[in-house]
Amino acid sequence: MKISKEIKTALLALSGIALFYWGFSFLKGRDLFSNSRIFHVVYNDVAGLTPGTAVTINGLASGKIASIKFMGDRGKLLVTLNITNGFEFSRNSEAVIYESSFIGGKALALQIANDDAPKAKSGDTLLAGYRAGLAESLESKLVPLQGKFENMILTADSVLTNINRLLAKENRENFGKALEDLSQTIANFNGMSKNLNGMVKDNRSAIDSSLAHIAAVTANIEIMTDSLSRIRFKETMDNLNTTVSSLQSVLKNVEQGEGTFGKLMYDNALYDNLTSAAKELDLLLADLKENPKRYTHFSLFGKRPKPYERPVEEEGQIQEEKQGP
Repeated sequence: MKISKEIKTALLALSGIALFYWGFSFLKGRDLFSNSRIFHVVYNDVAGLTPGTAVTINGLASGKIASIKFMGDRGKLLVTLNITNGFEFSRNSEAVIYESSFIGGKALALQIANDDAPKAKSGDTLLAGYRAGLAESLESKLVPLQGKFENMILTADSVLTNINRLLAKENRENFGKALEDLSQTIANFNGMSKNLNGMVKDNRSAIDSSLAHIAAVTANIEIMTDSLSRIRFKETMDNLNTTVSSLQSVLKNVEQGEGTFGKLMYDNALYDNLTSAAKELDLLLADLKENPKRYTHFSLFGKRPKPYERPVEEEGQIQEEKQGP
């Protein structure tokens, strides 16, 4: 049976179309002859991802990006993943965009979630994730340092300006004088140190003797302290308390007018008698001075002495004392 040229041409055209479609689908990441699964991920920014980029699971290439297109007018991007192997993972797994090399290439990896959520099925939408690369991490750390570095430069500039002011002519002269004074001070201090060393050297024996005396005094103080610690303070305090109690009892008796001393202090009659006796004694002594012959009379013929006559003034005073105030 012969096949006509038209049929052959049609079959060839259909085969070419089918081959072209398969090749185009393969380039876009879709394999028409495999049991692949389709998953969707929504990103705000795909960071340069392109269709055909490999998708890895735990570092193993497990599919490709089938397509990337905008969703409506919000600017969000819908990324379609074509997973070719039969590995099952959780619906909560995350599709993470990361930097595949230091020069900035981007790739996509499925970060598997180890939980009890249902398994992802073809057509599900996975979570979107983004992991900063080395360059972005360095940039995020260098940006704060840039501000600090700028502040440091400004501070250094201010310091240099102040140094320039200090190095002005008049300031240099003052600085030179200050250095000279400091040198003189150091020289004086060195001289004082030498003198002190010489003094210590000359009086070494006296210093050693003084230290020995101090040690002896310290030892004596320790002995005295030990002796004081052995004194019976309790017995001494008991005796002192007894003495104080006795003294208080004596003072109480004196205040109550008991005893000789108490009567002497609080008995008015005894005080008056003593006062009167003292006055009489004063009068007697005065009369003895004025009339000594009255008390030392001596006569060969036996003449009797004159009787004692009280002075008029003395009699008046005695009468006034008897009458009282």
